[in-house]
Amino acid sequence: MEAAEYIPELYATFWALIPPIVAIVLALITKEVYSSLFVGIVIGGLLYSGFQFEGTVVHVFEDGIVGVLTDPYNMGIIVFLVVLGIMVAMMNKAGGSAAFGKWASVHIKSRVGAQLATILLGVLIFIDDYFNCLTVGSVMRPVTDKHKVSRAKLAYLIDATAAPVCIIAPISSWAAAVTGFVEGEDGFSIFLRAIPYNYYALLTIVMMVGLVLMKVDFGSMKLHEDNAGKGDLFTTGAEEYGTNDEVVESKGKVIDLIFPIVTLIVCCVIGMIYTGKFFEGAGFIEAFSDCDASVGLMLGSFFALVITIVFYMARKVLKFKESMNCVPEGFKAMVPAILILTFAWTLKAMTDSLGAKEYVADLMYQASSGLLNMLPAIIFVVACFLAFATGTSWGTFGILIPIVVHTFENSDPTMMIISISACMAGAVCGDHCSPISDTTIMASAGARCNHVNHVSTQIPYVIVVAAVSFVTYVIAGFVQSPVLPLIMGIVMTIAIVFMIRYLTTKKADGEING
Repeated sequence: MEAAEYIPELYATFWALIPPIVAIVLALITKEVYSSLFVGIVIGGLLYSGFQFEGTVVHVFEDGIVGVLTDPYNMGIIVFLVVLGIMVAMMNKAGGSAAFGKWASVHIKSRVGAQLATILLGVLIFIDDYFNCLTVGSVMRPVTDKHKVSRAKLAYLIDATAAPVCIIAPISSWAAAVTGFVEGEDGFSIFLRAIPYNYYALLTIVMMVGLVLMKVDFGSMKLHEDNAGKGDLFTTGAEEYGTNDEVVESKGKVIDLIFPIVTLIVCCVIGMIYTGKFFEGAGFIEAFSDCDASVGLMLGSFFALVITIVFYMARKVLKFKESMNCVPEGFKAMVPAILILTFAWTLKAMTDSLGAKEYVADLMYQASSGLLNMLPAIIFVVACFLAFATGTSWGTFGILIPIVVHTFENSDPTMMIISISACMAGAVCGDHCSPISDTTIMASAGARCNHVNHVSTQIPYVIVVAAVSFVTYVIAGFVQSPVLPLIMGIVMTIAIVFMIRYLTTKKADGEING
């Protein structure tokens, strides 16, 4: 006879959300992310075991840390991270990054130009958010550093063009994830129809471009940008993610950076459609919908690495031994990101074991019986909070999208589309600013920025767009058309940026006159 499955006393109650809330609050207060995450993990273990010492230790280490590190998907992401770190180290050693920096200094003349180029590259690399963060960071760091853009601002630009762009790109790992959660419906068709309603993603791009063009910054980001103008790119006086960005004098050319990046993109796309059985007869879109992003990125990055090593040897800019010397160097550069990711995944495992999903699902079922026209706005807020607390967009999709489909599938297909889009937008919003989100961690790694600095500087920016998005979802719930709410959202976003610019300019003038 099998033993009954253990269910903790606090299962599917508000206590399930306490561990991530404690970890996030501690991280923002102490500015120390490793210990904050670990404290959250331990609290999760205590709540799960009923405060028993042995049960807590076993759950934290066996079910938690060891469990997430033996998960094939997580391990694939870690391998991808390491390979990308090695490729960045090789591009620096070969002189490709330095050559690109010199080329960019001729063609990109200003801070505004450097930031717009970062945004453009981020929009173009829409395949996967991890891939976006690390690639855009490695390419644009030399350029933004030269034009005295703070690492915190670079991290924000990277983060704001990662998940928000991927969630409105039909050919991306995110489209594949959402499609998989819409059971009993044509998931890809629903994803396409939901794009115009994804107000948070669209307004984030509007906000980002507006801030750059109008040269506006506020909150703690303004301090970072002011300090960067004086030559201090970090403000806290420390670079968290490695120090292998030194300029290398060599015969490297721009092609030594462009070729590996293009090879990486091509190989990763091939890797992803390979996992979706494209080469077994599946269509391109179908292959992307069914792909395993972790395996695809891992395989693609490995083959890109091999091709890059051969390319550098043929170009005689790096010998084979020099390429191999970059392996431990690239690994070391990614250790902080891997450590934070491991703790973030473990914290998510703790909340899962406490029934956070079930608790939120129950709340949503109760809310869905209320005022239906307000439901998109309610779903947006719930998805924001859940993604912020758990650090996962995809997990939020998995909880909320099936509930939305169940609520509207036989009654109101338009409201189903709006509500699914609100869920996607809210999940991206919460994930965008959560200290324990893997995408946020990747953006810090890509910009080589202190992780807590990145989180604390971008939260005010996210809150502004989230507030406007909430209003647009209230309007969308009543008009049930994407155009009017989007126009109103864009007008509100630009108006807020103008207002912030006016207030900051007035304050600066007052300080000068005072």
